[in-house]
This record gives sequence, structure tokens and C-alpha cells, in this order.
Amino acid sequence: MDPIKHLRFSLITLISVIAMGTFGYALIEDWDLFDSLYMTVITLATVGFKEVHELSPEGMLFTIILIISGTGIIAYALSSLIQIMVEGQIYNILGRRKLETRLNQLHDHYIVCGYGRIGHMICKELQARPVPFVIVEKDPLLTDRLNRDGYLYVVGDATDDDTLLTAGIHRAKGLITAVTSDTDNVYITLTARGLNPSLFILARAGEEGSEKKLLRAGASKVISPYTIGANRMAQAILRPSVVDFIEIATGSENLELQIEEITVSDSSVLAGKNLLNSGIRQTMGIIIVGIKQPDGHMVFNPSPTSGISAGSVLITLGERSAINQLERIAYGGNPVET
Repeated sequence: MDPIKHLRFSLITLISVIAMGTFGYALIEDWDLFDSLYMTVITLATVGFKEVHELSPEGMLFTIILIISGTGIIAYALSSLIQIMVEGQIYNILGRRKLETRLNQLHDHYIVCGYGRIGHMICKELQARPVPFVIVEKDPLLTDRLNRDGYLYVVGDATDDDTLLTAGIHRAKGLITAVTSDTDNVYITLTARGLNPSLFILARAGEEGSEKKLLRAGASKVISPYTIGANRMAQAILRPSVVDFIEIATGSENLELQIEEITVSDSSVLAGKNLLNSGIRQTMGIIIVGIKQPDGHMVFNPSPTSGISAGSVLITLGERSAINQLERIAYGGNPVET
């Protein structure tokens, strides 16, 4: 039986025994209810106080029955309470240690601040990749939802240094602040930038004018969901086929076609080559939509002679399996056979 049900059952039974003892003494000995209640309590507690009044033989027999039945029920109730306390403490200790272990194992992860509607959708996309991340949420009411969704999370205020340190901000690759308040987003950005100056920070802006404040606070990039949503709705009317294509290519559930960005490492065989002799298009059938050079310059629709440098970011379009192969090569894996 569940420990809570154990305790509930034992408490109900104990109250019933106390009530039975009170009314029993009142009927057998003709005492008032307070004296009967007092006698019942000291009898069940076995404290050894003298009887309130002299007992009749019937009262003595009733007392014997009350002691035998009542002390067992009290012991049962106490054992249920101790079980809940011990199991709860053990669960909390093991839960905290397990959480600390998982958090300490995180490297190059993302910290998502806020698990509202926007944060929930962001986490779904990160999980679909999959990309390691941890959620910071200060609303205790959302912890049940986080437990159901199976996400790693830290309960706390993301504007506090200790909370972000617990989330591993020094080892994190990026932070996404997606709480509803622009003021909180500014404070979170300031705190995160102070703790990790090299961190990539993506901030949510709700009101006009907040974007500049967030950028001044240290955000690497600011996005307004309302502006993007309005633009997406307008484009769905003006360019419906283009919008359909983008949804197919960027949707995490689509496995046939994906748009992805891939960074070329120093150890990759692609570094120093151009698109033609890299064999990317010929061998894997991947279309290179653009190349972002290490200096930030973006080359759209690059020609076959466009060069690939270490640190370049390839904007690719192709099948998921082919993109996975290119990612392995870009990170220093085996070369492409041409």
C-alpha cells in the first residue's frame, strides 16, 4: 500500500479509537465527555497517570481492551509517519545527488530560462536534434510538467548568480532567455554575460524598444516572437509555396529534407578546398545554400570555386543522412570520396 494511504488509514483508525474510548467511558462510567476524553488519551499514551475516577469492573475491562487495541494502532500510525519521512528524505537526497551528477556532466549545453509557451517549444526543438540543455524555471507549479516531459531542470530565479552557476553556465555553449517579462530578460542577460563573457545569448523581446536594451545588456541576438509570427502570417499569404518549403526544410519531424548549418573545424579535410574539389555536391547530393566566412561575411549561392576555410559555416540543404555524414567530415572525420 502507498505510505500516504497507510498514514491516512492509521490516522482515521486512531481517531475512531479515541472517539470510541471517549464515548465508552461516558456510557460505562457515566463521566462527562472531557473526563472521558482525558482518560482515553492517557490510556492510549500509556503515560501512567492515575485514573480520573475510580473504575468499575466493566470500566477496567474496557480499559484493557482499549490499551490492547489502541497501542497497536498508535504504533502503526507512527511507523507510517516515520516511513514517509525516511523515504521522503532518502528520495530527496538521492534526487539532489542525481541532479547534481547530471548537471556536472553537461558540457557545451544550452540553458533555457523560462518554461512557458515559448520555452516549451524551444525545448521540443532542442530535444529533437538532440542537443543537451537544462531548463531554469522559478515557478514551482511547472515542475510537475517538467517531470512529466522528462527534462533536466533547475528550480530557481535565472537572475541569480547561484542559479545559473548550478545550471553550469561556465561550461554552457549558449543561453536562451524566454521569460515573458522584458525586464527579467534584461536582468538575466546581464547576469549571464557577467558570468560567462564568451557565452552566446539569445534573448526574447516582447515590446518595441526592448531589442536595443537587450543588445546593450549583452545579448548576442534578440528575437521577437510576435514580429516573427506576424511576418510569417503575412508571408503565408504572399508566398505560400515558399513558406511551405521552409516549414518542410526546417521542421524537426521531417526526415527527408533539412536545412542545416555546419562549422568546418581546423582538422577537417574540407578546410582549404573549394566547393568543386570538396566533392560535397557530387558525392552526397547536398546543396550549399551559403557560406559564412570566419570574418562574418556571408556568401549566398556560392560558385563552385568558392573556398572553404577553417571556421567557415556551411548553410546546407539535403537529406538528413547526407547532412550527418557531412557533419562528421566537417568535424574532422573521414574525407569525402570524389
